[in-house]
Amino acid sequence: MKSGRQLLLGLALATSACLATPALAQSVSAQTTKVIELERAGRFSEALTLAQKTLADAERAQGPAHRDVAAALNNLGHVHASLGRDPEAEPLYKRSLAIFEKVGGLDSADAAPLLNNLAALYQRQDRFADAEPLFRRALAISERSHGPGHPDTGRSLNNLATLHEKLGRHGESEPLFRRALAIYEKAGGPEHPAVATLLNNIGQVAKVTGRHAEAEPLIKRSLSIREKVLGPDHPDVARSLNNMADLHERRNRYADAEPLYRRALSIRERSVGADHPDTATSTNNLANLLRLEGRVNDALPLLARLIVTGRAQMRVALPTLYEAQRQQLVASGTALDDALNVIQRGAQSSAASAVNKLAVRLAAGNDRLAELVRRDQDLGSEAESLDKSILAAVSKDRARRDASAEQRARERISAIAGERAKLQKALSAEFPDYSALSNPLPLTAKEVQSHLSDDEALVLFAISEKESHVFALTRDGFDWKPIPIDADALSAKIVAFRRGLDIAKASDASGKTGLFDLALANELYATLLSPVEALVKDKRSLLVVPSGALTALPFHLLVTERPAMAIPDEFDGYRNAAWLLKRHAVSVLPSVTSLKALRAFARRDQNIKPMTGFGDPLFDPAAKGSARPAAQQSASRSVASVAYTEFWSGAGVDRARLAQALSQLPDTADELNAVAKDLGVADSDIHLGSDASETTLKRTRLADYSIVYFATHGLVAGDVKGLAEPSLALSIPAQPSEFDDGLLTASEVAQLKLNADWVVLSACNTIAGDKPGAEALSGLARSFFYAGARALLVTHWAVDSAAATRLTTSTFDRLKANPNIGRAEALRQAMLAHLNDASSPRNAYPAFWGPFALIGEGVGR
Repeated sequence: MKSGRQLLLGLALATSACLATPALAQSVSAQTTKVIELERAGRFSEALTLAQKTLADAERAQGPAHRDVAAALNNLGHVHASLGRDPEAEPLYKRSLAIFEKVGGLDSADAAPLLNNLAALYQRQDRFADAEPLFRRALAISERSHGPGHPDTGRSLNNLATLHEKLGRHGESEPLFRRALAIYEKAGGPEHPAVATLLNNIGQVAKVTGRHAEAEPLIKRSLSIREKVLGPDHPDVARSLNNMADLHERRNRYADAEPLYRRALSIRERSVGADHPDTATSTNNLANLLRLEGRVNDALPLLARLIVTGRAQMRVALPTLYEAQRQQLVASGTALDDALNVIQRGAQSSAASAVNKLAVRLAAGNDRLAELVRRDQDLGSEAESLDKSILAAVSKDRARRDASAEQRARERISAIAGERAKLQKALSAEFPDYSALSNPLPLTAKEVQSHLSDDEALVLFAISEKESHVFALTRDGFDWKPIPIDADALSAKIVAFRRGLDIAKASDASGKTGLFDLALANELYATLLSPVEALVKDKRSLLVVPSGALTALPFHLLVTERPAMAIPDEFDGYRNAAWLLKRHAVSVLPSVTSLKALRAFARRDQNIKPMTGFGDPLFDPAAKGSARPAAQQSASRSVASVAYTEFWSGAGVDRARLAQALSQLPDTADELNAVAKDLGVADSDIHLGSDASETTLKRTRLADYSIVYFATHGLVAGDVKGLAEPSLALSIPAQPSEFDDGLLTASEVAQLKLNADWVVLSACNTIAGDKPGAEALSGLARSFFYAGARALLVTHWAVDSAAATRLTTSTFDRLKANPNIGRAEALRQAMLAHLNDASSPRNAYPAFWGPFALIGEGVGR
């Protein structure tokens, strides 16, 4: 992310500092005032020492649950945050929050600074959904307590505006910044430090929206105020210097930018230290500028420091390293290892995290230890969920909160902490590698290559704000190229690409509107894979590690040659396209490290059962025992034909109405029975009709099965009002309960205990994220990996039921005939057979033959 955006976070914090309100100033010792003064002066080390003493004195004088203690905790947390130590700050803020709740509630003005500080911490962690309601709550408290023109209200306005700006909502951020500026100019005069902060923020908005001439005087005035009022070496001066340098950089005035970046870096190194996130930001900015000036050799020492500390930004590191190895300033293998290090240390997807957790359990060595690890992981997830529920409650008015439920959540979190402490002690003694395995080191290129066979290639993408990169590795070679597309442009192209995969629009060939665009599929291939084509084109298996919007791209539908027509006149015209599928069996990995995680630990069990399956559920319990409703074989495994809001009953999903909308899927019974026959599965392990229920599933020893198979409707998060996460539809009981309501949600999946080589999700859009707009793989896929799956068969869109049945049964037929070909190759052959079947023109249309993707381990072992 560009440096300017990151600076807003620090600016927000500067104006949400640990100010003692008038009510608190009477009871908090003079030490608190001194802490605030030291921090405002940028003397953070002195502030930390005094803040720690203040807390100890307050606890000794007032006991552990007094307002003074809450204020001291908040202030100490803020000093830690100013020093870049958010892990130390967060528990202090939360403890302060709990005390405020006990002694007077969070509706008083005293609580607003704390809410602002905790929200700012979550914003720095990119936890925007957690931060926004806290910012809004703090603003509401300030407006109610002080009125719309009070400086505290201005502080809260500024903080909420920074969140809007972080999320790219420039139209929402700027009016709030300007309103806050007017408040501070009136209350503190034209040279108040907060005025400088707001000028800087408004200048930032102007800068990132391309209004450079407007931005420059705003940032200059901010810098002038800060230098005059705070002194030339204050950390806030570094913020203005950094923003002015960034403005010069955007206008290609590199000579003007460099001394400002250097001065900002020098101030930060002296005031907050070399390890502070702001210092890392300045170092990244200077390294990037040197690269832009063509001084890659000068940038390398700065970048080396950042890589060692894990703070190198991809937008800086990858182009610098690429150019360094191109100029032979660094050996190509060294540059590649450093680039892989930076990518793997970046933000990890939830699916990749789930695979890491699975790998730790598989590495435990015995079932008892694996159970202890799973218990510790489950408790950690439960505590995180409870913590989020408390935070959600904190952002609400008292009248809308359930105090008893919140207290139960706090008590449960405390109990979890005690249980986890015991588990950690046992694991430390019996499984000393637990901690290291839980935080795996990045893989080097040679380590990745050692896990690849001769006929495999791994392709990794790193998508940045302005420029992206593609890496390809085989067992004995590698390639690495920049690709000229940014994250926003790529996302837009993938959205356009997927528009042609709606089976409803492909029901006939009466018009071309909305049909699949072969030219766009070829354009994406040329952008994403053509740069490394020479290395990978002859490898039968292609392992793709996508990120961001690329997780929603079905790579097997890319087209390797320019098509004769973008949209053929007839469906048959799609048959002869140069699909990537014709060249490669494609499987998707959640991360580079998951390659090792999924391949290092083979199943040891000898007496494992081949498969259990759940399909053809009974959606209308009233129909039990009567004739099953008719269903077309070509039905979609979704409820797209009905308005989703119709299933909302005011307090939750109206399952009776949902049941009426879900068409029966009798062909899923044929699908399961055909696969069961191929695998020699006992009849008792196939659950159909009313037996395909949550009750049956949750009472089955799923860890005894190599394959767990679902053939049913899939519901995407946000599609059904009241359903906040993706789900699989199972038989709906006559009397729904919390244990069995007919909808197996992603969170319920995560509680299952599997030991599966493969989970098949033959339903609609099962690759979708855990909430609307979320990264693909973060929903059901993440949960099944966490539960214990090594590989998943998922869908990218609403599948045609008859086509899904044909594709899955054909895949398993081919595995039966040749078990060594691997899952990805079997799926490839099944899709090609469907594509090449000329008995119906629509067989050639990709929406019918291409919905499935193999996630995880896809080769024959």
